[in-house]
Amino acid sequence: MPRFHCPQPLRPGSVVDLPEPVAHHLHVVRQQSGDELVLFNGEGGQVRARLVEIGKRRATAEILAIEAVDVELPFRVTLAQGLPESSKMDWIVEKAVELGAAAIAPLAAQRSVVRLSGDRADKRLAHWQAVVVSASEQCGRNRLADVAPVQDLQHWLARPTGDHTAILLSPHAPSSLAHWARAQAPRDVTLLVGPEGGFSNQEEQAALAAGALPLSMGPRVLRTETAGLAALAILAATWDAL
Repeated sequence: MPRFHCPQPLRPGSVVDLPEPVAHHLHVVRQQSGDELVLFNGEGGQVRARLVEIGKRRATAEILAIEAVDVELPFRVTLAQGLPESSKMDWIVEKAVELGAAAIAPLAAQRSVVRLSGDRADKRLAHWQAVVVSASEQCGRNRLADVAPVQDLQHWLARPTGDHTAILLSPHAPSSLAHWARAQAPRDVTLLVGPEGGFSNQEEQAALAAGALPLSMGPRVLRTETAGLAALAILAATWDAL
């Protein structure tokens, strides 16, 4: 059954207007009145719905029943990702959502090739948020991961951390993430990943001074688009959340 994000209240018995992109997609794939689909508004749970009418740009659906489906990780993972080059960030956001990340914080680091500010940064943020929606529709998540505006690493380190354990992924760390996780109870975690070339020595020292725990991904050096995703998978597997 097809799934779509519908950012509005979804109450059983009500008839809702579907977002225009959803209506267009349903029209293209030749869905018809009476066909059923799944809708979620990003706040948790999903609903089963039935198409009432459909056109090229407009469609309505009747909400039939609430389904209390929750596939979230039992702990919150934030991926703080140093901005990589080109379109790698799109791929990182998509796969991080599939693996269960609750939040993604794009960071402007000293070695980041891409520089975003002003309107360009706003457009990229909106694009990444759309990637989150699309990935959530595909993977079955009913809560949308937060994507923060691009910020400087120093400003990000100065923010309140709450109860999160901050982990600096570094090939120079003496202990591995997998070894550390096996000795810990599940907890909220922030994974700090550098761009191509990693964080500078100055940035690593600033992260450590802010309380980050240095851990490696093992004997091999992973690319920036691999490290954070592999770390997410390690935590989920080790803490029995897969």
